[in-house]
Amino acid sequence: MWDDAFPSFLIGLREGLEAGLIVSVLVATLVRSGERARLPHVWTGVAAAIGLSMSFGAILTFTAANLSGTGQEAFGGTLSLIAVVFVTAMVFWMRRSARSFAGEIKEKVTAALGMGAGVLIVTSFLAVGREGLETALFLWTTAQAAGSSSGPLTGAAAGLLIAAALCWGLYRRALHINLTRFFTMTGAVLIVIAAGVLGYGMRDLQEGGVLPGGTAYAFDLSAHLDPGSWYVTVVQGTLNLTPQMTWLQIAAYGAYLAVVMTLFVRGVRGTASPQPQPQPQPQPQPTTQPAPTKSAPANPAPRIPRWTLPAALVCLPALVAGIAVAVSDGKPASGTPVVEVSAADCGKGFTAPKPGRQTFQVRNSGSRTSEIYLIDPVSSAVYGEVEGIAPGTTRALIATVGTGSYAWRCVPSGGKAVTSAAVTVSGGGSTKAVLPVSEKDLAAPLAAYRKYVDQGLADLLARTRTLQRDIDAKKLDKARSDWLPAHEQYASLGAAYGTFGDWDAKINGRTAGLAGGVDDPAFTGFHRIEYGLWHGESAADLAQYAKRLTSDVAALREDFPKEDFDPGDLPLRTHEILENTLHRELSGSADYGSGTELATTEANLDGTRELLSLLRPLIDKRDAEVTSDVDTWMRRTERLVLAQHGKDGNWTPLGKLSTVDRQRLDGTLGQLLEELAPIPDLLEIRKAA
Repeated sequence: MWDDAFPSFLIGLREGLEAGLIVSVLVATLVRSGERARLPHVWTGVAAAIGLSMSFGAILTFTAANLSGTGQEAFGGTLSLIAVVFVTAMVFWMRRSARSFAGEIKEKVTAALGMGAGVLIVTSFLAVGREGLETALFLWTTAQAAGSSSGPLTGAAAGLLIAAALCWGLYRRALHINLTRFFTMTGAVLIVIAAGVLGYGMRDLQEGGVLPGGTAYAFDLSAHLDPGSWYVTVVQGTLNLTPQMTWLQIAAYGAYLAVVMTLFVRGVRGTASPQPQPQPQPQPQPTTQPAPTKSAPANPAPRIPRWTLPAALVCLPALVAGIAVAVSDGKPASGTPVVEVSAADCGKGFTAPKPGRQTFQVRNSGSRTSEIYLIDPVSSAVYGEVEGIAPGTTRALIATVGTGSYAWRCVPSGGKAVTSAAVTVSGGGSTKAVLPVSEKDLAAPLAAYRKYVDQGLADLLARTRTLQRDIDAKKLDKARSDWLPAHEQYASLGAAYGTFGDWDAKINGRTAGLAGGVDDPAFTGFHRIEYGLWHGESAADLAQYAKRLTSDVAALREDFPKEDFDPGDLPLRTHEILENTLHRELSGSADYGSGTELATTEANLDGTRELLSLLRPLIDKRDAEVTSDVDTWMRRTERLVLAQHGKDGNWTPLGKLSTVDRQRLDGTLGQLLEELAPIPDLLEIRKAA
């Protein structure tokens, strides 16, 4: 979590120190002027600024929660750009003003002392409120980027606490900090972080449909980098650099960093040797004035209590946020009717919609997170769904309405499904709905596949024992020929890899994420033996890895019958097996010397075909055209792969394919993946069944 917390820690420390210095100077000036009685006015302004900042953050969160998916992306991207503008302006302003910071605040306080309590409250409110609003906006955007609020909030809290302690120490003169140097160093780091926020914002705007180029990737390292590794997590959490970025993201990141950092560095150099400033003309100081005379209280008493203004400033921001929430009540600004969904009122407010593409605003008025479906009440076919809608939140459900009957089905977490009254729509065309799939529907295919995997593991164990005997007998040529059948056997079991747990990394792991690369002790299994067989390692060196591979396969075979196999994984694997093939085998990242990527690709095609044969009845019942198109492109892909399998039994290494053959294979497999993509949605387990 600390990688997500660092940017917010830095902004909290910097903004907190800036606001804290303002408060410290305000308090010190009042104390030295003998005006301690006016300190509550300062704290009132500070409290009002904090209230405004928290309300601003609440409004941002509430607004985003009531937008559609693309609307949330566009909203978040826009606010990311605004946050970058604010942070950039703050960095340059503080770099320029650090030297004269205290003097400027003292002048404002001196002026406010002669103008009454209200002006002093407003002075402290405005001085601290600006930093509070910037902090709230930056925290919201970093939480969006991190996908969680815990890290950013923790980092900001730590930064603010440290800033408060530093300001207290400075006020008591126990600490001495070179503010110019501090704000210069943190400013440079914040510019780099802001560049990442800008790139993230651009991606949000692309996903929200505001900017083009959402699929024009400058690079995609997701197949070569482990997204769970510590270094990827750190870079992504602190700098918002991801393994996959578009050209627009890279252009925005690079341009911002080049321009803003250049201007910042030039400004630092320009202020390194400040020119002598002219001496200001002496100004009368409040401290030199005589003590207030008895005529001071002669001012007329205020007509309203003195506490009214401070109370109003503190409560007004929260009141405005509360009114916004109460007035909206989860309804979109467009006035689209809201359909209430809960165990008690499923479909409340739902009337017969007009034919065509409709957007329903669905509000969970219950007390449990729920799955919501728009269904045909006769067949239970699903027209649209919203998963995991939390209590009190509103989400958009988009569906195409045609002639037929419609009802809402609400499935609260841990509760029974409730179906609303049905409405009938006429005058529209035919609309395709998806028959829901239950775990019971997938029970038979799952049992058959478990049997297939169990037999496959038995064959795998026999092949790995043969490979081990070859290496123990120092017959490395035979080991090279026996390595491939064993590895192909494992690859053909691809749909079960999620059930294999840690065994998959031990048996078929790669070097991605391992600090030691091929020499890392954690690099074992098929690819470690492959590396040794095709890089001249001796049989004595490879014996330990062959023995361990056989042992791991034997342990997996014994463990597999006891492992839970999520039936929902079967439809997902129809697409994921070949998607991984495209990213690994056909990128060359899974080759450690044998040049047999295409042989593994053929094994993955076999594994996908086996899985499809078990799921075909369920798929055809929902959309028979899907399997027809899949079969066509499966044959085309396999034909291209087998064309690289020579009569001598050897496979053409990926690197020796002609450019035309490589492009044709990538394009054909890409189209096959497009045809496979609907299957996980068609066979997704839905509680509407």
